[in-house]
Amino acid sequence: MSIEPAPLRLAIVGLGTVGAGVIRLLDVNRTLVTRRAGRPIEVVAISARDRNKDRGIDLSPYEWVDDMATLAARKDIDVIVELIGGADGPALTLARQCLDLGKPFVTANKAMIAHHGLDLAHRVERSGGALKYEAAVAGGVPVIKGLREGAAANRIMRVYGILNGTCNFILSTMERQGSAFADVLEDAQARGFAEADPTFDIDGIDAAHKLAILASLAFGSEIDFPNVAITGIRHVMAEDIREAAALGYKIRLVGMAECAEQDDEHVGLFQRVHPMLVPVDHPLAHVDGALNAVVAEGNFVGRLFFEGQGAGEGPTASAVVADVIDVARDEYGPAFAMPAQWLQPQVKADAGARIGRAYLRFMVKDRPGVLAEITAAMRDANVSIESVIQRGASDDRGVLVAVVTHAGALSCIDDLLRRLRGLDSLLGDPMVMHILD
Repeated sequence: MSIEPAPLRLAIVGLGTVGAGVIRLLDVNRTLVTRRAGRPIEVVAISARDRNKDRGIDLSPYEWVDDMATLAARKDIDVIVELIGGADGPALTLARQCLDLGKPFVTANKAMIAHHGLDLAHRVERSGGALKYEAAVAGGVPVIKGLREGAAANRIMRVYGILNGTCNFILSTMERQGSAFADVLEDAQARGFAEADPTFDIDGIDAAHKLAILASLAFGSEIDFPNVAITGIRHVMAEDIREAAALGYKIRLVGMAECAEQDDEHVGLFQRVHPMLVPVDHPLAHVDGALNAVVAEGNFVGRLFFEGQGAGEGPTASAVVADVIDVARDEYGPAFAMPAQWLQPQVKADAGARIGRAYLRFMVKDRPGVLAEITAAMRDANVSIESVIQRGASDDRGVLVAVVTHAGALSCIDDLLRRLRGLDSLLGDPMVMHILD
């Protein structure tokens, strides 16, 4: 007579959209999850800020805990699932308590992992247990497992992609409707695609958190979020999208990480989140709406492409429960694909030494000689012009001048911007978007 294995007992901290989704998924897919985990998975306790909030699910079967700090030490709880968010504060305190006690910890908290992942990885390796965070990057897309496990035998040369669904929704809507950024953002907020305070999304910070995590996994480097160069999408104009389309490109917010190499050793880490012109025949150009997509290029496996829903109740809950199933199977492994002591610190690569093409957009006063001033500055900065477009704007913002450069050192673009600073003919700062070649 077989003995049914003991259940894996969870405490869920944070009962927003994702927390409620985890409970709903475990209920709907209970039999399947049990078979795949090899044992039942049961929610024992829950904790959140507001006990009385209606979350659309029955919470009466679960013990409500007001002080979540007490959960880490409880013997009747095997795994903590943290879904409250925030780089520091209660989430970080709880993570450290759990990992120091050897208790497995599952999280969707990309900010905490980006800022404190190395510290947490060292803690889990000292005490045992597990640190799982598949849901922290690209929601339900299994890119963490793909890099940490599926591509483990490969040297990854580059990892890049569309890492924020809100930005991708805004840009693809502007592309489809020809609408201004502010109008699309307002509509996205009204429909729940963007937060009331969208700063983390539209200024690229959310994508930068995710990129820093991917870079560590891809290159075996210590997480280095402070050195991610970040530019968001709030200054992208409908005119930019139209000009990009005329040139055969789509504009996407792309996070890109690459390690310079010397004698088979990584010697400099390049990390950038920036609006880019993506060729229409590139897979990323066809990632629309709130989707996420990640490309990883390995020396033996070639190009890997991961695409799917990057946020929302279902996809994110799916990733959380997948991590819980791993814990139920005792499939732990190092948090960042190798022991934390082997993760290498990296110097910030010199972005100016990179070679590439760029799209430069200027709004200028409508008067003779302005284009000559810009092209003279480009000549002096050693920026070679591939094409120039000059169009009158549809309102009083002046005249749009768009320039596509030939390939050259990106330091020359920086020099050009310095030369143009304070030029009376310019109406506002130039917009620079690199071209994905």
